[in-house]
Amino acid sequence: MKNLLFASWVIMCFSTFGYAQSPDKKVPEKEDTEKMLLTIFLKHDQSMNLSEIEGIRTKQGFYESFPPEGVSVVNWYVVMGIGQMVVLELPASKLRDVNLAIEKTAWKAFKSEIYPTYNLYPLIEGKLENKSKVSY
Repeated sequence: MKNLLFASWVIMCFSTFGYAQSPDKKVPEKEDTEKMLLTIFLKHDQSMNLSEIEGIRTKQGFYESFPPEGVSVVNWYVVMGIGQMVVLELPASKLRDVNLAIEKTAWKAFKSEIYPTYNLYPLIEGKLENKSKVSY
């Protein structure tokens, strides 16, 4: 009886294991639905003027490569005294593409800093007395 129970248990385990590992079942990939925000600071090299910076950026193909396909620009600001601040929305699977686009086409014209970002405003809005929010 013990052998029969043990054999049944082994068969059940292997049949469940095989089902769990089955490649036939499609599981939606998180990368298709989950987006992240990324803030990039493109810091001006102050030893060059804007025309020189623009020339380098154009020559290196910045405008053709950035942002990569599948990545959206949320906003793009000039931060006086620092340079440009770009906020991107992207699937995590595109992080490498963004990094390569910066390294290949923005370096030399800019020093870059890249930070994962999230929107805190929805969490803090209820705590603020002045709830006015500017939206560009």
